[in-house]
Amino acid sequence: MNTASSVISSTKVDGTNVYNPGGEKLGSIESLMIDKISGQVRYAIMEFGGFLGMGTDRYPLPWNTLKYDVNQQGYVVSLDQEQLRQGPKYSSDTAPEYTDDYGRRVYDYYGVPWV
Repeated sequence: MNTASSVISSTKVDGTNVYNPGGEKLGSIESLMIDKISGQVRYAIMEFGGFLGMGTDRYPLPWNTLKYDVNQQGYVVSLDQEQLRQGPKYSSDTAPEYTDDYGRRVYDYYGVPWV
């Protein structure tokens, strides 16, 4: 059962910080990618790197790798910066096609079963 505290508007997720388990800020969520058929969120697109929003890359993180932490008021993902840097990414002007093959590569990198 959904309650007001268990759901959130996607507009409120955009801009939410993402941390590693040690509390280090990794980036922030830029947008969500939602499966058109099932309606389930597939990815949180996280901005990481750069300076003051310039030169940042976009990292598609499988949605189920993120856990909301009320104390941090942000999402926590079990990655360090180096693991993230080596993961699937793209610049803001070269978004990939989110095909099943691309999705499998992303999910495989993070060790998550493909949906």
